[in-house]
Amino acid sequence: MPRGGAKRSGAGRGGGHLTRPGGGLDDATAGGWAARPSATVRCGAGPGAPASGGNGATCLTHCDGSDTKAEVPLIMSSIKSFSEHAECGRLEVHLVGGFSDDRQLSQKLTHQLLKLNDREENENHFPIIYGIAVNIKTAEIYRASFQDRGPEEQLRAARALAGGPMISIYDAKTEQLRIGPCSWTPFPQVDFWLQQDDKQILESLSTSPLAEPPHFVEHIRSTLMFLKKFPSPENILFPGNKALLYKKNKDGLWEKISSPGS
Repeated sequence: MPRGGAKRSGAGRGGGHLTRPGGGLDDATAGGWAARPSATVRCGAGPGAPASGGNGATCLTHCDGSDTKAEVPLIMSSIKSFSEHAECGRLEVHLVGGFSDDRQLSQKLTHQLLKLNDREENENHFPIIYGIAVNIKTAEIYRASFQDRGPEEQLRAARALAGGPMISIYDAKTEQLRIGPCSWTPFPQVDFWLQQDDKQILESLSTSPLAEPPHFVEHIRSTLMFLKKFPSPENILFPGNKALLYKKNKDGLWEKISSPGS
């Protein structure tokens, strides 16, 4: 899930992608932001796996420290669901991200990794790597940036900014994106925030104001406008209280499909 701008209160959440062995997202990659710590977990249990000796299931998730205690077991459970018949095995965990941010938040999460992904410019600290991706066929992890952040970007960002918990929106068994249905309460003082200048939004709604990419404030404003337009999204954004489903076509592009029973 793309980074949606964690709130100062720590109520923002990350997102995860879970891919099934042998494909899942076809030739696509699952990606996440690495300015805050991101974790890639690959299962090494079971036969018929790639070179790692595991079953090939890979989960990429972005953790911002808001509820790590609950998120880590969720990741483990998702990965292990693909190895139900394995009697033994191992989990490979790769941590990427974190830097010396001005509020000392990353240090608490991945202190030992900080200097590996930190650069200094004019006495300010910035991450070297802002984003990572995983090739789900080879399990290769590499540096990446994302022009296309997937279907329903504003909706997903609004849910995160409104304090929604981490969820998996990709169904590896059906190879579909499943978004919602979800709900949120009206965003507090949304009109106030929309009236603030870029500097105020950057300093108040980012955990690392000096290191945000150029599009951050524009993204936050767009998300706030979405929350103002849809203070209660249930029946408006999810007709019949049904999920929004997407599946990749032969060209590798996401296409909206009908929900069962529609």
